[in-house]
Amino acid sequence: MVCYFSYALNLTAIQKSLIKSIKRLKEEKRAVVLCHNYQRPEIHEIADFVGDSLELCKKAKETDVELIVFCGVYFMAESAAILNPGRKVVIPSKDAGCALSDMITAEALRKEKAKHKGAAVVCYVNSSAEVKAESDVCCTSSNAVEIVRALPNKEILFVPDKNLAKFVAKQVPGKKIIEWDGYCPIHQRLSVEYLLKAKAEHPNAKIIAHPECTQEVLAIADFVVSTSGMLKVAKESDAQEFICTTECGMLSRLQRDLPQKKFFTVCSVCFDMKKITLEAVEKSLRDEQYEVIISPKVREKALAAFEKMFYITDKMRASVATTC
Repeated sequence: MVCYFSYALNLTAIQKSLIKSIKRLKEEKRAVVLCHNYQRPEIHEIADFVGDSLELCKKAKETDVELIVFCGVYFMAESAAILNPGRKVVIPSKDAGCALSDMITAEALRKEKAKHKGAAVVCYVNSSAEVKAESDVCCTSSNAVEIVRALPNKEILFVPDKNLAKFVAKQVPGKKIIEWDGYCPIHQRLSVEYLLKAKAEHPNAKIIAHPECTQEVLAIADFVVSTSGMLKVAKESDAQEFICTTECGMLSRLQRDLPQKKFFTVCSVCFDMKKITLEAVEKSLRDEQYEVIISPKVREKALAAFEKMFYITDKMRASVATTC
């Protein structure tokens, strides 16, 4: 269904009480609450930082806290634990999983690597710590093209999202991209049919699509960007109307931050992202549950994949700055 999204958060008395309790617990525990863009609107209200998963992990590194409460899905909380050693990381719902992340295992990746010995393994951050540990370098939806282009390897085993892999392959035609047969069900089901209907109803609106969408959807989009990129594009564009194709929670963030613009949504709900509630956050803070535990060996190898990504992106940024 195509609909206009207007941000209006009407908190109940119980929710207001929970928010007050959470803010008090954050001070007592010296804690920071990280909230992904797709979370419930009321979770945004108690977050210290709202953004995409990697943005949040990097923000956590910059803060002087003892406890990190990650409001997102499990692989995101794992990333926070990998990048923030010595700090306790908890996730309010241990059952908040990710269908895309579940489409690959470390064992399956090892078998595929054996078939492509000369290929570099580029791992989308939407994956488990164990899969990251089997990879050469991590990437995000915003820097995947940059990472693949910078690698010396002519063959790239790109895991686990086939739609993002196809998007990268089009941008880097000189390399052979071997794609894993995984996908995000949320973005996979967003069809061209719905988008065209939305465009017919709102011809002046610009289409913003996430690169996890199908190639057919990306082909008719005006912008193909990550969730953080969506906010940047909408903020900087002269356009006043946008059709966004991603998880529905992103619309709350966009309309809250840019109330002067109109957002129409062709979206789908990720129920795992919605498992975290204010009650769960309060309990997680109070009892410091559920802690994310990663073995030292896996963490060390996964961290190396992250650090290679940071090295490449930092080097590219420095090069651009020098050129300018």
